[in-house]
Amino acid sequence: MAEGDSPTIARRRVRLALREARERADLTQLQVAEEMEWSLSKVIRIENGDVSISPNDLRPLLSYLGIRDKSAVASLIADARIARTRQRQAWYQAPDFRENLTEHMRKLIEYEAEASEIRSYSVYYIPGPLQTTAYATALMHRYEEELSEDQRHRRVQARAMRRQALLARGDVQILVMVDESVLRRTIGGPQVFADQLRDLKALAENGMIRIRMVPFSLDASVTNNASFDLLLLGEGEVLYRETGLGDELIEDRDTTAKHRARYDKVWQEVADEDDTIEFIRRQIEILEGTSPGETR
Repeated sequence: MAEGDSPTIARRRVRLALREARERADLTQLQVAEEMEWSLSKVIRIENGDVSISPNDLRPLLSYLGIRDKSAVASLIADARIARTRQRQAWYQAPDFRENLTEHMRKLIEYEAEASEIRSYSVYYIPGPLQTTAYATALMHRYEEELSEDQRHRRVQARAMRRQALLARGDVQILVMVDESVLRRTIGGPQVFADQLRDLKALAENGMIRIRMVPFSLDASVTNNASFDLLLLGEGEVLYRETGLGDELIEDRDTTAKHRARYDKVWQEVADEDDTIEFIRRQIEILEGTSPGETR
């Protein structure tokens, strides 16, 4: 247990330890439920992080799963106590957002508030927390047949609130890697897109984010067709992957490690921050119809 850890981090550490111990013991969630005389849904909710487990429930479960080392048990018990600390209800848990955001997205937002590093990779659009409201609204319009107007509105609102919360932190390193097409695709039209690029450029120049572009000329990619976020939480990482309206949250260590290794490799091969910012500046000039050196 790390001093000062939040209930979110502590709960995650407990549930991952329990899931990994269960899998090592080759036990199913149903077997655990039957042994502990719990409902299956309780076991599922504990492992998913939907609920915290009490220290009194945790002790016999650890014994059953074969975790008997005194220091390991003491650490997990301490984490369980922290995890049950009452927190103010987060905005994304309010009914209007619970009904219109996926379970994985709500968990991602919770983790964004705790992550020490966030790595984003995008092949199609500006990452969610960095989108302006106008850009996010335009992006949501393309899902008007799949999502209701209220769903689209809540998702745009959620992106704005994620942006506000993330950029206000000041203690998180944000690395952004985008395909060149992301900086060329005029979502929302020239003016909306120019405003989005101007905002992105300001964030990079102010040191709030680090951004690098994967140019068309470079035959390198992190993934073939999926954007993702990789969040560092304590000693572990979480992968959020989104394709269209589908999304998933992955905490498997091998999968997150592979994405991290690939991301870091390509990060060193692509255009650096200065070249990327200069590319964005030129794109703004093209969109606004100005010549280099001309002002508006």
